[in-house]
Amino acid sequence: MKASHRPLIISVIGGGFPPPKALRQAEEVGRELAKRGIVVVCGGLTGVMEAVCRGAKEAGGLTIGILPDDEPDSANPYVDIPVCTGLSYARNILVVKTGRAIIAIDGSYGTMSEIGHALAEKLPVIGLDTWSFSINGNHDRAIIRAKDPVDAVEKAIEAAKARDERLKSAQSRLWS
Repeated sequence: MKASHRPLIISVIGGGFPPPKALRQAEEVGRELAKRGIVVVCGGLTGVMEAVCRGAKEAGGLTIGILPDDEPDSANPYVDIPVCTGLSYARNILVVKTGRAIIAIDGSYGTMSEIGHALAEKLPVIGLDTWSFSINGNHDRAIIRAKDPVDAVEKAIEAAKARDERLKSAQSRLWS
């Protein structure tokens, strides 16, 4: 199977009104992704979403914002490609499904729902100071923890590529 000519897309999720530390982390994640030629997709609004897009744009990257409404001008000023959905929070599924891996930074309940959708779809989630979950009192280790923005980007790229290889291998077994 030939290699894809399409750029790698990584989703970055997080709260609209996070603390300053999360904004700094998101901006650095955006810069690191852009330096590696990776397209950033996010919810397109404020907070972590704006910071990751700002970082990506500062490093010459491309950004996509999956918006909850029908107005392209509701996107933060660093979104290159606004995708209007009119779906409100239901657009969270599109945000996570567009990326080959997800980096979660901080976040509120919208972020929690995006993490849940990603994990249910078996998409790798890299966590940077974000939610943790437990099942029946046992810590769930499904979220891959990162120690800093560079570590988050490296882990997301590695996880996305590993996932793609598994999918290609499964497809080739189906067709052979």
